[in-house]
Amino acid sequence: MGRNTRKRRSSMATKAIAASAALALGGGGLIWANFYASAHESNNNGWQQNQTKAAAAQVATISCPDVGQKLTNVPQQARNGVAAELANLDKQITEAYARLASSRQAQAQDASFVQNAIVGPLKEKRAATIDRIRIDIQRVGGQFDNSLSQLAACTTQNAAPQTNAGNAGGGQQQNGGQQNNGGQQQNGGQQQNGGQQNNGGQQNGGQQQGGQQQGNGGQGGNGPVASDFVDITKVQANAQLGVGQNGLPANGNSGSRGSFVTKCGTNGNKNHNTDNVIVAPGVANGAHHLHDYVGNQSNDAFASDQELAAAQSSCQNQGDKSSYFWPVLRLQNGTQDFDQNKDGGGKEGNVGKILQASQAQIKFVGNKKGNVVAMPTALRIITGDAKAFVNGNANANVNWSCTGFENKVQLHDKYPICPQGSQVVRTTDFQSCWDGKNIDSANHRTHVAFVQADGSCANGFKAIPQLQVRLVYNVPAPKLQNGQVINPYAVDTFPENLHKPITDHNDFINFFSTNLMNKMVNCINTGRKCQ
Repeated sequence: MGRNTRKRRSSMATKAIAASAALALGGGGLIWANFYASAHESNNNGWQQNQTKAAAAQVATISCPDVGQKLTNVPQQARNGVAAELANLDKQITEAYARLASSRQAQAQDASFVQNAIVGPLKEKRAATIDRIRIDIQRVGGQFDNSLSQLAACTTQNAAPQTNAGNAGGGQQQNGGQQNNGGQQQNGGQQQNGGQQNNGGQQNGGQQQGGQQQGNGGQGGNGPVASDFVDITKVQANAQLGVGQNGLPANGNSGSRGSFVTKCGTNGNKNHNTDNVIVAPGVANGAHHLHDYVGNQSNDAFASDQELAAAQSSCQNQGDKSSYFWPVLRLQNGTQDFDQNKDGGGKEGNVGKILQASQAQIKFVGNKKGNVVAMPTALRIITGDAKAFVNGNANANVNWSCTGFENKVQLHDKYPICPQGSQVVRTTDFQSCWDGKNIDSANHRTHVAFVQADGSCANGFKAIPQLQVRLVYNVPAPKLQNGQVINPYAVDTFPENLHKPITDHNDFINFFSTNLMNKMVNCINTGRKCQ
């Protein structure tokens, strides 16, 4: 199967992004405007340019609360309508960004311009959209939390200067000065030197020559930067997987100790799209970044459960028609791939050569406190947070390492620079506690949970097989030079998340046949290792 290029309905997201900024699904997002003049600018314009730069330094971003994550109790009948309104919130953020990016001169002349012409009107539009969400929910008898109306207001933020690269500490150091609405400091530190975007999605102040950054960082002008990388040989051992309690392995030396491996390939047939049928059903380019798909070959924004159940699978055992998908990894070496001029690709800052994993291990394990039960058909699990740079680490679940170092070092907010002969590894351990009733939830998270520290499931949840995905890549080692990273690699992201490693995530929809699922459970509960 080739690349997924069939005609789709028009995306609800903007087609034109004027700089390295953004859109985050779910009505929340950080808008990052590259207001600084290009590093290659002439100095002949004098005072006027300095005034523009001064205004830009004062207002570089707009941060909007994530409405979608707060909607935890949406009736099933209202979910399609609510999803459409969340997409409207995304569009409004993008339009506000475009206004922000195209009005630098006005901002230089009027200190109140951003508030009066951008932030104020954005609040009014968001308030009206949130009210339509209220109507959608109450129309079918649901309860709406009126405090959500307070999420209409967005705030302005300043750019943070880039910090020194090459931190050799553990994987949780915070680099930058940017804060989300909750006050938690995030991994900022990007330079702001670009501003004008060409048709290929690169910025004139942030392009690369042969993969080398000029100014803003990254081939597309929106990251990564040198402070996103660390030489893994200089990192102190910190081998625990996961961020906080997220992503803890559920299995151990007790309980259900078996495992089940399904072999589904490494997406050698290049099955890609920029949809996410879990979060944004019916919305083309709902992910705003490109996914690799293995297993189910019919997953796109418009696929029904019936279509997924009847699809072909890349798995060796056709009893596994499950969909496993994750954002692609790219090498930003100045080359272009098939999606350079497409939404979710180059148009939204996701540029460079798409890397195919050399290994993709998909494994299910048990629970160290006891037996597991079968997953229900069409169970959906999202792990990690594609918007963690904006939202904070509450839902982050990411592990980066190198072959030969996995038992010593696991990084969460840094990409590893691996020594010669070592390969980059992405590892994800999924939630493995299920509420016993629902295959999805309104915010796509509350129907499943991670095990507690002792391996047990809280709140009456049931232990299910834990999915563990391990991806290995042959990646040329980036070089840190003069505060920049040469030939970086990066995971695809929403544009405003600036290709930060903390945004890595993974998605799963269960379509094992009943017989094969029962075999998996039996193998795990009886301590056998099955394939």
